[in-house]
Amino acid sequence: MANAIRALAMDAVQAANSGHPGAPMGMADMAVALWGRHLRHNPANPAWANRDRFVLSNGHGSMLIYALLHLTGYKLPMEELQNFRKLHSKTAGHPEVGITPGVETTTGPLGQGITNAVGFALAEKLLAAEFNREQAIVDHHTYVFMGDGCLMEGISHEACALAGAWKLNKLIALYDDNGISIDGQVAPWFVDDTAARFRAYQWNVIGPVDGHDADAVDAAIAQAKTSADKPTLIICKTHIGKGSPNRANTAKAHGEPLGAEEIKLTREALNWPHAPFTIPKPVYAAWDAKAAGKAAEAAWKDTFAAYKKAHPKLAKEFVRRMKGELPANFQQTVLDAVVAAHTKAETVASRKASQLALEAFTAALPELLGGSADLTGSNLTNTKSTPNLRVDAAGAVVKTEDGVGGRHINYGVREFGMAAIMNGVALHGGFIPYGGTFLTFSDYSRNAIRMAALMKQRVVHVFTHDSIGLGEDGPTHQSIEHAASLRLIPNLDVWRPADTAETAVAWAVALQNADKPTALLLSRQNLPYAPKGDSEQAPDACGLESISKGAYVLAEPSEVGLKKKAKAVIIATGSEVQLALKAQALLAEHKVPVRVVSMPSTTTFDRQSVDYKKAVLPKDLPRIAVEMGSTDGWWKYGCAAVVGIDTYGESAPAPVLFEHFGFTPDNVAQTVLVVLGKK
Repeated sequence: MANAIRALAMDAVQAANSGHPGAPMGMADMAVALWGRHLRHNPANPAWANRDRFVLSNGHGSMLIYALLHLTGYKLPMEELQNFRKLHSKTAGHPEVGITPGVETTTGPLGQGITNAVGFALAEKLLAAEFNREQAIVDHHTYVFMGDGCLMEGISHEACALAGAWKLNKLIALYDDNGISIDGQVAPWFVDDTAARFRAYQWNVIGPVDGHDADAVDAAIAQAKTSADKPTLIICKTHIGKGSPNRANTAKAHGEPLGAEEIKLTREALNWPHAPFTIPKPVYAAWDAKAAGKAAEAAWKDTFAAYKKAHPKLAKEFVRRMKGELPANFQQTVLDAVVAAHTKAETVASRKASQLALEAFTAALPELLGGSADLTGSNLTNTKSTPNLRVDAAGAVVKTEDGVGGRHINYGVREFGMAAIMNGVALHGGFIPYGGTFLTFSDYSRNAIRMAALMKQRVVHVFTHDSIGLGEDGPTHQSIEHAASLRLIPNLDVWRPADTAETAVAWAVALQNADKPTALLLSRQNLPYAPKGDSEQAPDACGLESISKGAYVLAEPSEVGLKKKAKAVIIATGSEVQLALKAQALLAEHKVPVRVVSMPSTTTFDRQSVDYKKAVLPKDLPRIAVEMGSTDGWWKYGCAAVVGIDTYGESAPAPVLFEHFGFTPDNVAQTVLVVLGKK
């Protein structure tokens, strides 16, 4: 069984003339122990809710999981393995969720797979605490294979420490300890005492065990499954490229084909006489998991049927949540939140406006799972409906008097870990995760944000302190390039709302975007409510429809007393919308009519129809953009000028900074006059 994996790995990499054969060859016996004897899954239904989750964190060894999926009976025919790393195949260079049946998460950037797995295990624990009654309908393990690279990446420290704190006993990680990376033997630069490190995280540690002894690995997994209050690390000593006479235990086995001659020698050494991509029927039979998977799911369905009979409302809610569907009354919840924002017309920071919206949404959506990277009081991601997540000494989720478990997570100062854990939670299903930090610290979590966008996962990032408006903390904390940078990530929606109404709409759109993550960029300073104009400009009376398109006409010249057609358009986002409105009033005094467009989401606006975009930004009107950040992204809208900032900030009170950097109504008005040739 193990040699079948080794043969497929070396054959596929050789055929592609690209890839990493060493890790799959080294981990093959570990895979026999886990996939052959423990992993509960159904190849006929990769989406079965109570399946065990498997994460190949060292995703460069992708031929391991492709071989396993093929051998155990998933819809991954041999032709796909033969097309490894070729265009449009289901066997990409690194495993990709949504492309290959049975792949739970996209891995490749090292350390994020184990971190996603922490999110999987957390979601399992929280769902079990919420839904399980006399029948345990949520009861599965999360297994991870990972290597030296995953452990060297700092994100693994962040995530594994949290896994210990949360006592995620259903998380079992198998460490492929082969001592080799791309640069060779890791000993000169990787001297961690890994076992001691994980014990310090409050993990069980088993081993080292012989990673090529399937029985020994089997016994270690069985022992790990008995843990009641700790995750488990199993250290498996292995040889990279196991079976290759001349490449085993060398860096050459890591990331390049073995070569035709070495493959011939390896086949002889393994006593594997079969042609490339040929698996004997007895080996297929030994690996076949279809019958066992069908029986396992059938047993769970019987359990769920009894659960549904005893708890019909809970069963219906569980199904809805696992499907990722919003409640039937969600649109009414949105409308109520937006109407409340319009009616109250409060002057608050948009971070506070976010919390006001969250109060409504977390009360209506029990799947909302919040958190903050040690900035809860600043990010305002907590609500009355989201008590803090806590576990007791035995590892059980602590519940309030009304039986509610924690729905707000204190991630600690771990932005990257938080972002990648949220990806795992979203991938598992049952929750919509959101988490907060300062916008400038999005740099720490950027690659996990990118992975959420790549994987099309509904994750919401709450980024507060969005500009130089945070004041005295200075340039280390003042975002300049961050909004523009985030807008460059494909499939990530970025919102920078101007008031309570826009913030409520931004949250509503984020929650309805089932196939993309969202970043909300929110202010520290208070922002006045911006009136939304007459019924023609906001046909839904509350601005819900127009705001949700990412940009809309906020104010025409007539709203400042000019009965003239606009001569220019001022485009603004976030806190700068107020600057635009005040500049519009100043220009009206000079009899210069301008239109003000609020553009809370460039990414959303860019998806609108050509006709809508022309209606908001007429081609015959010069455009002036205003945003306290990098100017580069605004030129694509054909702007004649951009009032922005392309340097780092300064440490001073916000009003002083606004004056210093030219973010004043007068400067915006003067810029418009210059563009119109009136100065």
